Amino acid sequence: MKRSRFPDSLVLIFAMIVVAQLLTYVLPAGAFAREEVDGRARVVPGTFEHVEDADPAAPLASLMAIPKGLEEGADIIFLVFVVGGAIGVIRATGAIDALIDLAIRGFGHRRVLLVAGMVTLFALGSSSIGMAEEYMPFIPILVTMCIALRMDAMVAVAIVYVGAGIGYGCAAYNPFTVVIGQTIAELPPYSGQGFRWVMLPVFLAVGVHHVMRYAARIQEDPGRSLVADVDYSEGFEMPEDVKLTLPRAVLLIAFAALIGIFVWGVGARGWYLVELSAIFLGLALLAAVLGRMAPNEASAHFGKGAAEMTTTALLIGFARGIKVVLDEGQVTDTVIHAMATPLQELPAELGAVGMFAVQCVCNFFIPSGSGQAYVTMPIMTPLADLTGISRQTAVLAYQLGDGLTNMVVPTNALLMGMLVLGKIPFQRWLRFVGPLMLKLFVLAAIFLVIAVRIDYA
Repeated sequence: MKRSRFPDSLVLIFAMIVVAQLLTYVLPAGAFAREEVDGRARVVPGTFEHVEDADPAAPLASLMAIPKGLEEGADIIFLVFVVGGAIGVIRATGAIDALIDLAIRGFGHRRVLLVAGMVTLFALGSSSIGMAEEYMPFIPILVTMCIALRMDAMVAVAIVYVGAGIGYGCAAYNPFTVVIGQTIAELPPYSGQGFRWVMLPVFLAVGVHHVMRYAARIQEDPGRSLVADVDYSEGFEMPEDVKLTLPRAVLLIAFAALIGIFVWGVGARGWYLVELSAIFLGLALLAAVLGRMAPNEASAHFGKGAAEMTTTALLIGFARGIKVVLDEGQVTDTVIHAMATPLQELPAELGAVGMFAVQCVCNFFIPSGSGQAYVTMPIMTPLADLTGISRQTAVLAYQLGDGLTNMVVPTNALLMGMLVLGKIPFQRWLRFVGPLMLKLFVLAAIFLVIAVRIDYA
């Protein structure tokens, strides 16, 4: 097999850490004043100042950023290991493969319904309660299913991430983006969701069409798959025994029930990654009991499953390292201030599209939805007032910029981790998702112009 000349994901991310360090030598350091709101630091608009006595990045900043990034991403990194171990135990029972076989037999000749239904399901989860990290365990399962259905791993990852990206971009009441953005903009939480509910099916139709066109193309000619040269012969094959026995059915029902309990806990109790890790540990124990595994056997499956997540976990830490370098060099606020200032001179319609463009770029530097809201929305809210754009439209520009670019920015640790799980090189993903991003960006601009014209408030 001819080896790709394009750098591996870890190499690419490390190169970007180095570039980030070089930017700290070129760009002037600057910072906004911040105030603490609900335990988070929020930018105070109109307070940007250049930092004259800022220390340049240390010569070894790129190397030091990696352990610091691993530390910052510890919560999701540990989740990755726990989920990997739990899935290893669950899959050893045969329950997951029995479910895949059931889906194949039920939807084998109705692939459009299967893909469209699953993309929509992931989108609704992201739109409503902000699910994203919770989708990681589904990647190896969906890769196995898509390969068995004569599709490929690209389709599997697209089912998850196109759904999640559109769900975040058109979110109705995502607590981590919409509610935070609206709170900062002094809008009623969950307000204006009717317009966003109209947007969601339009964006989903475009996303599903893009995925299905690709799927149909590779079904006609498997050689046109963007991952045709990637070996999926180990870890994604279906076993001979795929019968849905009673213990396997009970485990699958328990899996769905516990995920449902977690969804309830997010909204009612404020649960997040720690609680999700605990739920998967509980599922691993239940799987071991139902699968009649000896403790040592269950432990071995757990360790093997966790070990397979090592590259994914490292990639998450490396990706966080980019933000570490930019923050320590105090250039993140400089970039945001430089991009936001020219928007004051634009007409309202172009100003709204310009806000969207700024948020897209900001998501590269701040690959966290809530973090981006706390940094950019205090700037965009008064800017919206000055340019005649409603604050609701400013929030919409923020969530579209954050959500859609989640599908493409390499600083998004979750995206890079899922690509590693699906054995998809980043440049192949760009070839697949690039044309879709152009379509979605055009759609976003159209809806933002409509929002300005109807005074979306």
